Amino acid sequence: MFAFISFIAFTAFVAGYAYYKTRNAHLTESAEGYFLGGRSLTGIYIGSSMLLMNLSTEHLVGLNGLSFRTGFIVMAWEVMAAMTIVLFAVFFLPRYLKLGISSIPEYLENRFDKQTLTITSILFLGLYVISLLPIVLYTGAIALENLFQVSNVFHLDRSTALLIMVWGVGAIGAIYAVFGGIKAIAIADTLNGVGLIVGGLTVTLFALGYVGDGNVWSGLVEVFESHPEKFNSIGAEDSLVPFSTLFTGLIVSNMFFWCTNQSIVQKALGAKNLAEGQKGVFLCAFFKLLIPSIIILPGIIAYHIFNGQMDNPDNAYPRLVQLVLPDLLVGFFAAVVVGAVFSTFSGALNSSVTLFTVNIYKKSLNPKASETQVVTVGKILGLSLAVIAMVAAPLVANSSDGLFYLIQQLQGMFNAPILSVVLVGLLTKRVPAIAAKLGLLFGMSAYIVFNFIIKVDIHFFHLIGLLFVANIIFMLTIGYFYPRQTEYQEVYTEQVDIKPWSLTKPVAVLITLASVSMYTFLAQNVADWVMPSYYVLAAASISYVLWSIMQALRYARVTETA
Repeated sequence: MFAFISFIAFTAFVAGYAYYKTRNAHLTESAEGYFLGGRSLTGIYIGSSMLLMNLSTEHLVGLNGLSFRTGFIVMAWEVMAAMTIVLFAVFFLPRYLKLGISSIPEYLENRFDKQTLTITSILFLGLYVISLLPIVLYTGAIALENLFQVSNVFHLDRSTALLIMVWGVGAIGAIYAVFGGIKAIAIADTLNGVGLIVGGLTVTLFALGYVGDGNVWSGLVEVFESHPEKFNSIGAEDSLVPFSTLFTGLIVSNMFFWCTNQSIVQKALGAKNLAEGQKGVFLCAFFKLLIPSIIILPGIIAYHIFNGQMDNPDNAYPRLVQLVLPDLLVGFFAAVVVGAVFSTFSGALNSSVTLFTVNIYKKSLNPKASETQVVTVGKILGLSLAVIAMVAAPLVANSSDGLFYLIQQLQGMFNAPILSVVLVGLLTKRVPAIAAKLGLLFGMSAYIVFNFIIKVDIHFFHLIGLLFVANIIFMLTIGYFYPRQTEYQEVYTEQVDIKPWSLTKPVAVLITLASVSMYTFLAQNVADWVMPSYYVLAAASISYVLWSIMQALRYARVTETA
């Protein structure tokens, strides 16, 4: 009863506060207000929303399930994420805001042509409908079933209970996205983000205390000494995440997700200025460094507590929460988990709606549509996609390699082609539109053929890396033999102030250094030269950071005096 009461209380508070902050009609009646929050988002909202768009039950359930099986080698996703988020803040975001775009396909239309925009929009829609929305809903249902034992309470079989929760969570998530717009999502994400981090750390501390009979440190020592192999960040070549994949497809997947994925990028595109956007992006990167203690370490603790025995590793984290948390906190954490589902689900829905209405409906199907018509069509589409996702969710059950791993494999169809086209567009001036269109189709088709039909004997991340390079060479070759008649000229807008944050460089170096530190600290069986080289790099980086901070403070004082 206490669990249910705390669940309802926190969920109602988040919904009520989000409604209160977005009750002004213009934020949901205009296209820019509905899709980009009126370009008024500040750093705290951007960082929280980006984090929660990424961090959902496919991480809490799926990544903890993978760590239950394999250990800390799965931290590769998080470490690479922090570094690619830095790249987004420093390189990609300034260019996006200068161009005043509302979506990545819109940029590709400006750089190439309308057909490129249409193809990319369709690929993004496929990405969300096929590989994200159904899995998020299903992992959310798994978490709630294990936390509240819904099947036992209502005397239902487990499959029926999961189906009911899929539809319940999906319906509420659709309401967030369809009737609130991106600002409502961002505000709810901020509250749920705080709750998720606090709640996730609480689960880890309670779990370690459970192992150590009330002593958290003793619990950590016992887990580490019992399973030292689980704390190795270096994956062997035959493991689920080989170390070599960090330098091939893993970095490509992370760059796509954090630098070009519409559902993530859209949060930063709503920034009131570049400085606030960069602050929010760096805030997200900082929290990503804390995330392994929430989405990886608990899986290893669960492995220790349950003696490695679990019918399905994806059930490990929810059962750990049910075991170690008191009822009152179980309800609160369940509300946070549902909030995380709402965040990713509603964020992806909002991005899907943006892609269709702005890039396909408004540009091709009904160019004369009014702002109200565009938003109305978007709401109808959002509800339709939500229903499709709820129908498809049960189909992803019982993935042999885990649900999170399944997401990564499915997204391979989209990430390398889209990222390669965006990068070629940003870094070249003569590559023509036909190269981009053929590159998108070639990249997706080749991945499907090699990974799902022929099933080549190579890790899918290596395949993504190889196809990414091949796709770029393919487009550059076309550009060499059939270049544009004239060089492409970027047209900058003045929609927001693009003056960068004064601490961008030192914060970027700090986050990158921290990422490398985490990986190095947990690395086992690495060459002796790694650590001396790392210490030299660390000393140089810290010196640079301190110098940059001093310069920034000096600049601030000079500006204030002037």
